[in-house]
Amino acid sequence: MNREDTVIVGAGPIGLACAISAQRRGLDPLVIDAGAIVNSVLHYPTGMSFFTTPELLEIGGHPFTCAAEKPTREEALKYYRGVVRSEQIRVATYTKLLTAQPSDGGLSCHMEHDVTRRHNSEPPSPSPSPGRSTGDLLTRRLVLATGYYDNPNSLGVSGEDLPHVHHYFDEAHASTGLDVVVVGGKNSAIEATLLLFRAGARATLVSRESDFSGSVKYWIKPDIENRIAAGEISARLGAVVTAIEPRQVTIQRSDGETEQLPTDQVYALIGFQPDFELFKRVGIEIDPKTGLPDIDRETLETNVPGVFMAGSISAGQATSSVFIENGRFDGEKIFANG
Repeated sequence: MNREDTVIVGAGPIGLACAISAQRRGLDPLVIDAGAIVNSVLHYPTGMSFFTTPELLEIGGHPFTCAAEKPTREEALKYYRGVVRSEQIRVATYTKLLTAQPSDGGLSCHMEHDVTRRHNSEPPSPSPSPGRSTGDLLTRRLVLATGYYDNPNSLGVSGEDLPHVHHYFDEAHASTGLDVVVVGGKNSAIEATLLLFRAGARATLVSRESDFSGSVKYWIKPDIENRIAAGEISARLGAVVTAIEPRQVTIQRSDGETEQLPTDQVYALIGFQPDFELFKRVGIEIDPKTGLPDIDRETLETNVPGVFMAGSISAGQATSSVFIENGRFDGEKIFANG
């Protein structure tokens, strides 16, 4: 069985920052990711700009320069690729941790490598597959920095698995002239709706909230409200989706009445959650109400000796409390003692 002193699961900004912290203490960590390097950023909408400024996205002291005040998705991808190259971080992409168990004085990690997997929302390829294999390695220390973007929340309705239903938004151009229903009431759903409208789609926003909450960015809120008031975007606020069919979405409105909305595409942009099932398989105790793991907040070590958690997953279901801006320093806690 192959042996690694340290394995970091997740090649996002926080996982890469943890790897840098480890390397600067003389370690040579292996970073694995079920997708590509910074896979969540890769699947942000094309041309998207971050809400934050570049210095708050920096890791390892590497300056992040960009053309405008806030970086774009494309600039972030280039930046993090450059950090991996500059720091010579060992990264195994399209390699997913399935479970880990105490073994032989360390942790035995069972992993699956699938080079056919190119998007988190796609189901795994059937087994056996020429591009898919499993393997095991033994490690002394396992750092989970998986984030939550791999696990979209489910609507829990019939038809959600139809091919025209998506939990990730890529770009609007392909929807020109189509009826598109966007489900969700937060920033991602609202931005997608605005982009679809401006690309010439007939966009309808369905949100269980009766209005736009205070968490919606201040420069987005008046835009969506004005487009709805002008009749350029349709909205069903205080409504829930009850079924999805190939050509329509059924909703229940706040008045209790049902309505069928015509649709060619559905974007269910209702958020994401950590992979709690993986954590349980590893043996981490999870609070059933909050999703908070049993973790030492000073060292970030879980109740399983040698297993650590970094970034948003340490916050349980309150994923929005940890971002790149504050999670990028977690590696300094984990590797404080080498």
